[in-house]
Amino acid sequence: MKQGDKYTIHCYKHNGTIHRTWDEAIILEETEDYIVCANNHVKVTESNGRSHKTKEPAIMFFYKKRWFNIIAQLKSFGLFYYCNIASPYTVDGNIIKYIDYDLDLRVFPDGGYKVLDRNEYKYHKKIMRYSDEIDLIVKKELAALIDIKKNQEFPFNEEKINEYYKLYQDLIIAE
Repeated sequence: MKQGDKYTIHCYKHNGTIHRTWDEAIILEETEDYIVCANNHVKVTESNGRSHKTKEPAIMFFYKKRWFNIIAQLKSFGLFYYCNIASPYTVDGNIIKYIDYDLDLRVFPDGGYKVLDRNEYKYHKKIMRYSDEIDLIVKKELAALIDIKKNQEFPFNEEKINEYYKLYQDLIIAE
């Protein structure tokens, strides 16, 4: 995996079913702890087969040991973050894979945030039989993610997001 490489992203549910796919993510950086990717106007296919294109550039952070991923969305009316509570990522060929655990953290341009999909989590926990260990990890990682956001720690930094976006633009121009 190196800067400029193109990958697809596959998001699964705990029971192994595919939940959502993204047709392209361009690698911007890989560290010991995470990878950073970007895309824009990319096809997203849902589990029901329907698809749509994303509306704005996104900078995505996938972690090797943390149970969340973070998507910075550069919308025309501000920087939003959509954070998924999810398993650490794995790579299979040119596919980045992770398991989505329902809970999401939405962060707004004014710094406010909201936890989403608590009912979906409760429902899937029951029908997909999340273990007590998974439940504990999910709750611990959601709390940690909220702390990271409250403390404005990486990657909740508009300047850094803009640097990654500039890098992405330079890479796609160079193609």
